[in-house]
Amino acid sequence: MKLQSFKYICTVVLMGLLFTSCLDDLNTEPLNKKKPLNTNVYTTVDGYRGVLAKCYGSLILNGQDGPDKDGDVGGMDTGYSGYTRSLFYLQECSTDEIVLHSGSSQGSWDLLFMNWNASTKIISYSYYRLFMSINYCNEFLRESTDSNLKSRGLYEDLKDEMPYYRAEARFIRAYCYSMICDLYGSAPFVDETMAIGTIPQQSTRENIYNYVVAETEALAADLKAPGTNQYGRIDQAAAWFLLSRVYLNAEAWVGKKEYEKAYQYSKKIIDSNTYPLASDYRHIFLADNNTCKEIIWNLPQDGVNTINSAGTNFILKALTNGSMNVHTGLSSSWGNARIKTQLVDMFDVSDQTFDEKDTWGDKKKDKRAQFYSTKHTKETWIVGSNFQATKFENGYATIKWRNMTKDRKPLEAEGTTYSSIDYPMFRTADAYLMAAEAVLRGASGSRSDALKYVNEIRDRAYMSGAYGDGVSGRINDSQLTLDFILDERARELHTELVRRTDLIRFNKFTKGYNWDWKGGDGSIGAYVGKDVDDKYNLFPIPQDEFSVNPYLTQNPDYSK
Repeated sequence: MKLQSFKYICTVVLMGLLFTSCLDDLNTEPLNKKKPLNTNVYTTVDGYRGVLAKCYGSLILNGQDGPDKDGDVGGMDTGYSGYTRSLFYLQECSTDEIVLHSGSSQGSWDLLFMNWNASTKIISYSYYRLFMSINYCNEFLRESTDSNLKSRGLYEDLKDEMPYYRAEARFIRAYCYSMICDLYGSAPFVDETMAIGTIPQQSTRENIYNYVVAETEALAADLKAPGTNQYGRIDQAAAWFLLSRVYLNAEAWVGKKEYEKAYQYSKKIIDSNTYPLASDYRHIFLADNNTCKEIIWNLPQDGVNTINSAGTNFILKALTNGSMNVHTGLSSSWGNARIKTQLVDMFDVSDQTFDEKDTWGDKKKDKRAQFYSTKHTKETWIVGSNFQATKFENGYATIKWRNMTKDRKPLEAEGTTYSSIDYPMFRTADAYLMAAEAVLRGASGSRSDALKYVNEIRDRAYMSGAYGDGVSGRINDSQLTLDFILDERARELHTELVRRTDLIRFNKFTKGYNWDWKGGDGSIGAYVGKDVDDKYNLFPIPQDEFSVNPYLTQNPDYSK
């Protein structure tokens, strides 16, 4: 089924696993040293394709032998350090969306209580994973120049596709630097022009931001036109999306108001209609979502070739367990993460609970409210008790992600042990909401345009208007505020790795808006939530970095 639809990407990802680079572009980066670069890899066309696939695969897979063996990032927990899993901890578990009931040994409770420091292990996983991916992209770009291709007798075979390959590697690198800018701010900078073994100098947050926008603007025209690339590879629309996201956050990151640019790039995605909204919100998070046209950039996964404890396999298993498995299409799960009360309360009360006679929520008004409440309480804490480390019934679960197909059946060929859901990195609904927000922040579009964008998302969520005959969820102009946009983003995009970034952009991450356990310590009465120090708007550079790179300066207030 799905394997055929992205035969290319799966084949080359698997081949790419055979020759992981151990190049020392970053002395600060603990890469896997067990698998040296095969000296023959750059002697064939497939070898080059394999290295490009490794650039993509570094964000999908977390190890060389799977599941969770021989991890890419040396010295790191292989399961925890998978990219989307490590980012889930930072972007979701530090916010009003997710409560973690287990895993304190890695520092995940520090995220729950918002009291992490530079030595908190879980903070470092995204950092090293991102720089590892940057390293792979630098290696590919260094070896894929025209002169190298000609000297190896491969220029004629690759001259037509190589410009696209190089643009894609540059895009992945720019995306990684955008996340470095978001999460850590100031950090080392390295590209393919630097000599191998060079200890990189630290670049300011503004310089990293400027690099990302300049690089993405430049490479956008070199990517394939929207909708024309092979499944699992990016195109121009992905560059438009990344630019829109980065420009939308420019004021929060570097004090620049770039809302007009954010609006224009979001509008390009919407107006192109290459990636139209899915007809049903629930289809985006299923095992056959490779047929969903809304996803602009995906990380392909299947239950045979990409098995690991990161990606959608982690999200599915962390958010469900026990009796929920029959509804999600997996044979086993962990259940160590739950939804916080604040997110549940953003939905209508009638949509908050699970109905055993309506397991897909067809009778709900808002189909995005896929909560599982059987034997669970909405509250994440028990009055008069300390933090309940093993009470997985505290907080609702969610079955937003299902390892099932649109016909609501489990997969047969790929099994039910691991997820086959492709991870949607960028999707069009987010572009609609970014466009609306940019208008409210001063971009040139009209309020009526912004309202239209929001109501298009809500029509789809409620299966009303052009999407069905459901009860209308439309809002009027007086309801269209930035606070509404923030809540709508939570309803639409929860567990999709953007919540922390959103809260910071709206000045509600550290102060002015509180949620369960924020600023607490797990003791009785410390579950209500309180304001915390503004230093938490950035994560610290991992403490281990300072032992190998003398050029680094820690983010403000973390060195005290």
